[in-house]
Amino acid sequence: MSLTILQETRVLAVLRAPSVETALRAADALVDGGITGLEITYSTPDAAHVIRELNEKYGDRIYLGAGTVTTADQATEAADAGARFLVSPGSRPELTAAMKATGRTVLTGALTPSEVMAAVEYGADVVKIFPASLGGPSYLRSLRGPFPDVPLMPTGGVTPENLGDWFAAGALAVGAGSDLVSAAALASKDWAAITRRAEEFVAAGPGA
Repeated sequence: MSLTILQETRVLAVLRAPSVETALRAADALVDGGITGLEITYSTPDAAHVIRELNEKYGDRIYLGAGTVTTADQATEAADAGARFLVSPGSRPELTAAMKATGRTVLTGALTPSEVMAAVEYGADVVKIFPASLGGPSYLRSLRGPFPDVPLMPTGGVTPENLGDWFAAGALAVGAGSDLVSAAALASKDWAAITRRAEEFVAAGPGA
């Protein structure tokens, strides 16, 4: 499984919205700000519909996937809707197998070294380190010791101010949720604020 697209995307916006309309508008605001990686979580109502709409609108202009995938049915549904990657908050062998059966890039969650080992054993293409805020970039760097060749994507606690530190610590890419799309901005439908925040993340990224 090639991870080049994920590596080049650098930042995945983890989008948890209260409605389909809010999710679609927030996604537009993120793309307007230069974010091209969008993870639509299954905690968003009718997430598959959101994925389908965004896929039809943007196609290959964005790297679109599904997050908070916890069942085999969700994995299949998201893939059918156009998700190019699937993210699970944890690692279970049966779920990972179902995700991999879709042919999409599979990211499963872990935090401890034992959990990272399990995620790799079950077949994850990338291990999502969550919540990465518990240990910060120094913890990710420590994980690099025993796992030098495992693609790691920290999620949680990623900000424009520390973005470079995560990549310096060995992140393949990063996931950014409420630090990129705040609940307040979603509640007030402040799309301009989301776009500005996206621009800050893009400007802070490596190679910016």
